[in-house]
Amino acid sequence: MQPQDRLSVQRALVSVSNKEKLEELGRGLAQLGVQIYSTGGTARALRQCGLEVQEISHYTGFPEMMQGRVKTLHPKVFAGILRREDVRQDLQAMQQHGIVPFELVVVNLYLFEQTVAREDVTWEEAIEQIDIGGPSLIRAAAKNFRFTTVITSPQRYEELLEHLRQGGVPLAWRRERAAEAFSHTASYDRAIANWFQRQLHPGELPQWWHLGLERIGGLRYGENPHQQAALYRCHGWPQPPGGLASLKQLHGKELSYNNYLDLDAAWRSVCVLKDPAAVVIKHTNPCGAAVDDQLATAVQKALAGDPTSAFGSILGVNRPLDQTTAEVLAREAAFVEAVIAPGYEPQAMEVLTTVPSWRKNVRLVQVEQLLDEQGSWHLRQVAGAVLVQGADWPSPLRSEWQVVTQAPVPEELWAQLEFAWAVVAQVKSNAIVLAREGMIVGVGAGQMSRVDAVRLALQKAGDRAQGAVLASDAFFPFADSIHLAVQAGVKAVIQPGGSRRDAEVIAACDQHQLPMVFTGRRHFRH
Repeated sequence: MQPQDRLSVQRALVSVSNKEKLEELGRGLAQLGVQIYSTGGTARALRQCGLEVQEISHYTGFPEMMQGRVKTLHPKVFAGILRREDVRQDLQAMQQHGIVPFELVVVNLYLFEQTVAREDVTWEEAIEQIDIGGPSLIRAAAKNFRFTTVITSPQRYEELLEHLRQGGVPLAWRRERAAEAFSHTASYDRAIANWFQRQLHPGELPQWWHLGLERIGGLRYGENPHQQAALYRCHGWPQPPGGLASLKQLHGKELSYNNYLDLDAAWRSVCVLKDPAAVVIKHTNPCGAAVDDQLATAVQKALAGDPTSAFGSILGVNRPLDQTTAEVLAREAAFVEAVIAPGYEPQAMEVLTTVPSWRKNVRLVQVEQLLDEQGSWHLRQVAGAVLVQGADWPSPLRSEWQVVTQAPVPEELWAQLEFAWAVVAQVKSNAIVLAREGMIVGVGAGQMSRVDAVRLALQKAGDRAQGAVLASDAFFPFADSIHLAVQAGVKAVIQPGGSRRDAEVIAACDQHQLPMVFTGRRHFRH
């Protein structure tokens, strides 16, 4: 006997922790004449809706016990799910032992992840949320998709009922739900395994790390048109608040693969700044950044940092975008690919979606909560493997910094040094930034030598280097960069220190009475 293309349902086993849409499902099945078998809480919920339910314990002749730990783990249940309609011995066994077939299994699992997300959760509470019978039922039904339909999500209930109204559940749909079911149980087991690892080895990188990727949506292509691409939500480790998985696109064309990379860089960069701030990103590097008491002024200064590179850029701001800021953007930015912000005032949306030069091109993106990656992990793929490291979340620890030169840092330059240090951590190595008056005026990114990065930053800054401060993401291997900075009029330098030639670099600064700060912390970004 071949499996029917459309499978009718006479009996359904329903046992769910998530009771969303349960009444609609129960009423729909009852109207179709389906007998519903169920367990404890689900049976009570269905009866409260006035529906007739057969208790599994009455069917098996075996009571629920151990405070619900043992309910469905019985041969009469699993044989009814796993029976093969085209195997004579299966049908004989069912008849011999009084077993009825279950053509439909609707099960979702205990709320383990929600429970362990609580800071005060105990081991006992967590362990009791490890479902045993549920995954077994789901896997059995999914394995036997030829003769059983398995449903694990309330979002599938209406589709299921519609198929049944049309004469039965199609085989292709049953296969899809089986695949979904195995992903559901795999995700559940992954969450449990990872929780155990975190409890046994807190703050450490575990021996096994089970990651899950859930497809959010497809992209037109990757970095280049010949590459396939999609966006996935990551499961399997604690997620920092404010990540791009919660991104909402409010306006504009579909986001591309490269847009997401640049949006991520913009959001990471702007969220480390505490004052109202704007960061302009081009090819994942800040080409402009600024802070100010007013967001509109910060945006204006950030765009002015490198107007040429700002064309076709991504703009990030760390405050809700208001009308004044929107008007600055529409007036002063020739073309911006996308804007990412924690919110948009209605008047700002009106400006950015109606001004002719903006409405067709700009993508407006919202992430309501600012990113905080402290204590989180970064994953990066290399050929055949994955690298994992703790997030490099820069925080100005001025109390740990050391002025290593004879010349002290003038008080008015400390804020500029802190700002430059926060921004240089977001620039690809070798990285140099020049800052003055709360804005970045020159960036040297991704150069093979540090002195070339200094030259590039000074070239971008031009006359604006006069009176600026210079930040370097790693130590200066030679004093040549210092001499170039002095010639350009730089007034202070901040860097990690740690070179064998630190003494030579300090001596060069002392020669020119140039203050220099060692932070003791490097911020490479490869």
